[in-house]
Amino acid sequence: MKTISVDELSKSYGDVKAVNELSIEVGEGQLYGFIGPNGAGKTTTIKILTGQLMPSSGECRVLETDPVVEPKEVRKKVGILPEREDPPSFMTPREYFKFVADIRDIDGIEEKIDEWAERLKFKDKLDKMNRSLSKGEKQKVMVAQTFLHEPKLAFIDEPLINLDPVIQERVKNYFVEYVEKGNTIFLSTHVMSLADEICSHIGIIEDGELMYSGEKEDMKQEDEKLSKAFLRIVE
Repeated sequence: MKTISVDELSKSYGDVKAVNELSIEVGEGQLYGFIGPNGAGKTTTIKILTGQLMPSSGECRVLETDPVVEPKEVRKKVGILPEREDPPSFMTPREYFKFVADIRDIDGIEEKIDEWAERLKFKDKLDKMNRSLSKGEKQKVMVAQTFLHEPKLAFIDEPLINLDPVIQERVKNYFVEYVEKGNTIFLSTHVMSLADEICSHIGIIEDGELMYSGEKEDMKQEDEKLSKAFLRIVE
């Protein structure tokens, strides 16, 4: 089954095309790296696929559901880690996780809270107000909330922001283990080394247009045009 199917998807703002006739397919068990420089159209694509933004044209399906027609159903099914979004300042991490559990009907939430607090090393912060946490601690909370309900598909936008190297390794290892269980991750980043390290498949987007989509190893056989786009992203 294709977890994500996109056909000639476009999003325009006036004369500017943030996404231009994008077509991709992402299958079960893939760690799909969606790579491009800032402003390439990565976040816009994720917002469309998660029902947060209407496309100008084209079609898409996420877990066989149309996010344009049924946005709430899509968001119920998937995990979402937005770029640079903090947990609610007026809650503690524990309160926030229980709030998420209530919305998503998650059983055994206390066990899951302990599991994530141990994995990302923030047990001592569980009952502190989110507004008092460091940027890295807030990011840990946001990573954890993404996977509390164990979704079949997670959209991840720049996941390693503000995390120290030890926690970065733990997060990357979890992502790999997660897809090995048959789940799927759509990972948006401008950090090519991250995608090269953990992703099985790669999509390269530049100025809203898809330059390549396929297996990571096949990407290395592509033409000079793709190589130049790749270098611009790395730089």
